[in-house]
Amino acid sequence: MSQQPRILIIDGEPDNVFRLTGIFHSAGYTQTKGHSEAVVALDCARNFHPDLIVLDLTQNGRKGFEFLRALPGVTHNAFLPVLVITMQPDHAAREAAMLLGATDFITRPHNSFDLILRARNLLQTRALHQALQERNRLLECEMAERTQGLQIAQSELKAAQLDIIERLALAGEHHDDDTGAHTKRVAHTSRRLTQKLGLSDEYVELIFRAAPLHDVGKIGISDAILLKPGKLTPEEFDIIKTHCEIGARLLSNGRSDFLHTACTIALCHHERFDGTGYPRGLKGESIPIEGRILAVADVYDALTNERPYKKAWPVEEARAEIERQSGKQFDANVVRAFLTLDA
Repeated sequence: MSQQPRILIIDGEPDNVFRLTGIFHSAGYTQTKGHSEAVVALDCARNFHPDLIVLDLTQNGRKGFEFLRALPGVTHNAFLPVLVITMQPDHAAREAAMLLGATDFITRPHNSFDLILRARNLLQTRALHQALQERNRLLECEMAERTQGLQIAQSELKAAQLDIIERLALAGEHHDDDTGAHTKRVAHTSRRLTQKLGLSDEYVELIFRAAPLHDVGKIGISDAILLKPGKLTPEEFDIIKTHCEIGARLLSNGRSDFLHTACTIALCHHERFDGTGYPRGLKGESIPIEGRILAVADVYDALTNERPYKKAWPVEEARAEIERQSGKQFDANVVRAFLTLDA
């Protein structure tokens, strides 16, 4: 509310409007407007933005009730007090006015002191109400700013986490793929497979984010073994196999679904559906679905891309090999989904 509140006076008798205006001016309330026609007063309420309305129902009668009924549509104000003047004892008029939104009542004849006291109390109530509204608005703005700041911080944190994850995945592959292309291709194939299997969008995204970490355990394997161009000895192959458990240990004890899924993928992506895989020899559906999906995506990418120890296979030959291993190395359901993907 402004320092000088605005008061709208409505009385059917112009002389009464003049007298009431004088009373308020004498009390220091000089921002007043008066009307003897309730209908005309509606336009004034719309443009004058009063802080208090004084309405005499004695002279305005039915038009006064019509004014009250129309007032909310004109002012759209959460709390605009209306002080109604009635005859004594006009209980019916009071009840009707109250139902239409009247705030307080004073009976005619009244003295100036009572009128100003009622008006001052209503204006103070309005001032408190507006102060509360402003405080709520400021709190909402503050909360919005904090929420926006939190969202920005969370976004930056997520970006940092993804960057660390990408670098960690690349560290696992740097021995024979320093571009990170293998991890990205496996992630994209895994996402397409997960979609084909009809799993949820959330799970699809989870697999896509976790898949690049499937070989992170290679960090702990010597380059002399990983980059050996010839055939590995049984002892060397046993060392290679440990990358699954090394990766799982690196990712273990995480509290997020992402780290839990990445840990499972790192541990299980070399298990075979027939139970002859490593490191634990899991069989069939005892292998977590994320491990079964990564097994197909990882082998397909390894077959179709050149490595230090092998040439790339043609795509059709690689797809045929995946199909031959259905039910043996790979889950038949995952293979069927894979074969529906465009090469």
